[in-house]
Amino acid sequence: MSINSVLNSLEQSWERDDILLKIKNGLGTDKIVNEFLANNEIQIKELNTLLRPEDIVLLNQVEQLSTCESKLINKIKNLNYLENIENQNILNQKKILPSNRVSFNRISSFMITWSNKVVVIALLTISAIALSKQAWV
Repeated sequence: MSINSVLNSLEQSWERDDILLKIKNGLGTDKIVNEFLANNEIQIKELNTLLRPEDIVLLNQVEQLSTCESKLINKIKNLNYLENIENQNILNQKKILPSNRVSFNRISSFMITWSNKVVVIALLTISAIALSKQAWV
């Protein structure tokens, strides 16, 4: 048997839709892999006898590719999670912001209304103290 026919046979046994269905039904990944190995033991042994050293290198590269894809999926999933948290924080800040704006508006209107009076009173007080000091000297 050729390596291509063994690989085709194994590929047909590893239907991604079936694997995904097993995962959705709660079957663990280790259990799925062990089942596949048990069901395809003869083809896997034959594949091992047909593999050349350069094929092993290729298998290692495919494994690294799968690991890379897994990490990418994880990062995307976490990124979406972080974006959802950030969006939620922004919404919470927007809910808090109007009350802060109200207090800022109150302070600014107070300062606009009373600042001129406070400055005039402060200047008059300073002038009165200065004049009284001069009068005592």
